[in-house]
Amino acid sequence: MMTPEWLTARPIAHRGLHDAADGVVENTLSACAAAAAAGYAIEVDLQLSADGEAMVFHDDTLDRLTEATGPVAERTAAELKAVRYRATDDGMMRFSELLSLVSGHVPLIVELKSRFDGDLRLVRRAAEIAAPYGGRLAMMSFDPALVAALRTLAPGIVRGITAERHYADPEWTGLSAMRKQVLGNLLHWPASRPQFVAFCVGDLPTVATELARRALAVPVLTWTVRTQKDRARAERWADQMIFEGFRPKLT
Repeated sequence: MMTPEWLTARPIAHRGLHDAADGVVENTLSACAAAAAAGYAIEVDLQLSADGEAMVFHDDTLDRLTEATGPVAERTAAELKAVRYRATDDGMMRFSELLSLVSGHVPLIVELKSRFDGDLRLVRRAAEIAAPYGGRLAMMSFDPALVAALRTLAPGIVRGITAERHYADPEWTGLSAMRKQVLGNLLHWPASRPQFVAFCVGDLPTVATELARRALAVPVLTWTVRTQKDRARAERWADQMIFEGFRPKLT
């Protein structure tokens, strides 16, 4: 399946069109509704609840954004739904609720979070929920195993690999130096076979992303574009940006 043109046709709002100063928090119904109303594509994150439900949330723990604490994975979907984001009226969405909200109005790019432990429950559940969805939908992950699994579970869903060059952030300390090399240079490509790449804007350009674009005709998205310098780099080395903190014009 060829990568559809809609994937790169419009800027993609990172975790929705959010602004904490205005009480709109990332990955919430309010942020996604605002992005859809503005006509942007939407990027969100999925985490797995204790009872195997796909929930729209980025962090492994609740501490940074909500009135609760502790790991997301230790609470059921019903318990997570009851948790409130600080200083807002929003609660956490199920993936199914997000699909109902967007309802095909704008493209949706979903990142599947992973602990790189071989657990495929999230990709299975996300694919199951997405099966009847008729809108423009893509899924991506930092974990090549989830991308490869998606090809088998839901070949009709556009799939991508999320990556960066160095994996220096403390969140990646559990990965070996060899694994970071494989991920940063997209050396898993024969197994994962992504249809697009989402690469860190500060790391562009790379040999791997240029090979993807030029030799394989695979589009490159780039994240997270926040400054004019980022925008210039994105325009030169990527096919579309995943942005935050401003409102780019739609062409």
